[in-house]
Amino acid sequence: MKKLVMSAILFGATATTQAQSLPVYLDESKPIEQRIDDALSRMTLDEKIAVIHAQSKFSSPGVKRLGFPDLWTDDGPHGVRPDVLWDEWEQAGQTNDSCVAFPALTCLAATWNPQLARLYGESLAEEALYRNKNVMLGPGVNIYRTPLGGRNFEYMGEDPWLASRMVVPYVQGLQSKGVAACVKHYALNNDEEYRHQVNVVISDRALHEIYLPAFKAAVQEGGAWAIMGAYNLYQGVHNCHNATMLNKILKKDWGFDGVVISDWGGCHDTEEAIKNGLDLEFGSWTDGLTMGATNAYDNYYMALPYKKLIQEGKYTTKELDEKVRRVLRLFYRTNMKRNKPYGFLCSESHYEAALKIAQEGIVLLKNEKMKELNNESLLPLDINKTKKVLIVGENAIKMMTVGGGSSSLKAQKEILPLDGIKARLAGVDVSYARGYVGDTIQSYNGVTVGRSLYETRTQAELTAEAVEMARQADVVIFVGGLNKSDHQDCEGHDRKSYDLPYAQNEVIEAILKVNPRLVYVNISGNGAALPWINKVPAVVQAWFIGSEAGEAIASVLAGDVNPSGKLPFTWYASLDQCGAHATKSYPGTWREDYKIIDEEYKEGIYVGYRYTDAKKLKPLFAFGHGLSYTTFKVGKATADKQEMTAEGKISLSVPVTNTGKVAGSETVQLYISPKDSKVARPVKELKVFQKVYLQPGETRNVTLTIGADALSYYDEMSGEWRADAGKYEAQIGTASNKLSTNYTFRLK
Repeated sequence: MKKLVMSAILFGATATTQAQSLPVYLDESKPIEQRIDDALSRMTLDEKIAVIHAQSKFSSPGVKRLGFPDLWTDDGPHGVRPDVLWDEWEQAGQTNDSCVAFPALTCLAATWNPQLARLYGESLAEEALYRNKNVMLGPGVNIYRTPLGGRNFEYMGEDPWLASRMVVPYVQGLQSKGVAACVKHYALNNDEEYRHQVNVVISDRALHEIYLPAFKAAVQEGGAWAIMGAYNLYQGVHNCHNATMLNKILKKDWGFDGVVISDWGGCHDTEEAIKNGLDLEFGSWTDGLTMGATNAYDNYYMALPYKKLIQEGKYTTKELDEKVRRVLRLFYRTNMKRNKPYGFLCSESHYEAALKIAQEGIVLLKNEKMKELNNESLLPLDINKTKKVLIVGENAIKMMTVGGGSSSLKAQKEILPLDGIKARLAGVDVSYARGYVGDTIQSYNGVTVGRSLYETRTQAELTAEAVEMARQADVVIFVGGLNKSDHQDCEGHDRKSYDLPYAQNEVIEAILKVNPRLVYVNISGNGAALPWINKVPAVVQAWFIGSEAGEAIASVLAGDVNPSGKLPFTWYASLDQCGAHATKSYPGTWREDYKIIDEEYKEGIYVGYRYTDAKKLKPLFAFGHGLSYTTFKVGKATADKQEMTAEGKISLSVPVTNTGKVAGSETVQLYISPKDSKVARPVKELKVFQKVYLQPGETRNVTLTIGADALSYYDEMSGEWRADAGKYEAQIGTASNKLSTNYTFRLK
């Protein structure tokens, strides 16, 4: 009889019959928690153990007997990664798993536009739905602590408030389509080199004020359904089974009701995993790292070893049932959710979203007026007066959607900078010189793309060619920066130097001697030393911007799009301006047994602009900096009150005027500077921002509202957030070093 009922459910009975026969766990009219209770009561021990660990590289099993399908994850956060073989990292050889490559998250953060973060999440979810993916492994919100961090390009910058405001709509957009966000890597995952061995030593205050807020916002405001534990250790314990991080902070203090998923190979001990908050184990091979075995996944820490401990009576199913409950909750939110929208792969709307995000994220760092151009700026390019353009640099012809680690993609298309600029400057004589040889590899995990980068000429020959061609050009556009190779912007390794790699500096200096009309376009997720910066009139930060890279860059250079991006991190003139390096705390110290690296975050809360402010240093480009082809004026700040209570709010207003000749967007930024603090505080901290679009001559009043939370710091004695009564100053402007108006008020 039970088989007949299930057949009716699965193969379509009448509504009346279904209402009478549906078990509770399949009845969508019932509350999810009631359905979970029913399903849990029906599961065997083997079924429970099965759903808390992987069965392949990217999937974990459902409960086939009860009709729960397998759970499929996939790497993000910049696009849906191509499918790999069941238990190999090589591609599966499919022809329907190409995708739209969206801009890297550093670019998204540089838009300072939460609406675009929502669009990003929705677009990515539609691609995931088409590919039948239930969980996207992203977004990443680890803080940009040092520009040598190999994975910084996947994150949202140095400031916890900016990252918080951008991650929430991303998560909401993704999950609005029934695809789970798995926010990563929780937490303190700021090193790629020896990432499994780094034990972070940090004050509670720095932990809560700098490194946790974006995760907390993703959970409490974004409602994230999954969190990925980090490889590194905290308090001597790996973060994929760390009682303080997972049980206390995440699940108890923040009320997280989702699933904690291990990073691949991040689990190291069965009993720690049982007790300390890990819910779902993923990885490679038997031990999650290197060893292979028959039925390898059954030998995971949370597989047969866990079952054996229960059978031996060392543990009951109490902890197991809690883990399964969370996994079932994820099932009901994703693969068991019947009324999901349809997915789309490589749709016009997704390419439009990728292009829009790329264009808004590109940052115009420098655009000085030149005597050679009758005291005009080099950008935007004057097409009517420009006859010959020379493009130099390997990054103009190198595809950046492949490589870099788990965010590598198989993009349906990637418009290269050279091709995009040539297409936009049709009618102009556009030539190309290689300039330097960097990384000629154009493949990753079986995905091979792009034109050949094979080169036999010497560096001297390449430099000579670029210089000779530059003599004849009206404008030289040098497209350089970093790439996705090891020890650059790449998972698994940090950068070895703050300098630009290869012979880029040499070539730029040589070109400048014969032609000062040079635009430097930097493609990277990190800042770098630019020793020639005072000689180059125009500098553009173009990030890794995905499928529409060439078109986005060309549209900004030509002035079709007025740049409005703002730096999400401080661009240091040298590494000694960075707190992690100035305090000599990076990359840490090996213990005597060479198994663990202790890395003390000696700079504490003074990360990024907080450090340069405290030390009165002038970075190359400040946090929040970004120029435009028009000009803006921020007027005098006013407020609705001069005093506020701990329960109240204060609204500040500033008039913003486009004083130039073209339409454009400006981001108004509000920083709070405490004046009567009882503890050491940063000089100022970003607390509100708003992007506003204005026509030439248009003025708009921008209202920025703050509460006592914007005045708070983490009190280590009480373990709570605290705002001291006293005087505060709101500083408002267009970058952390361009705050033109302020307003002083008091907290009672």
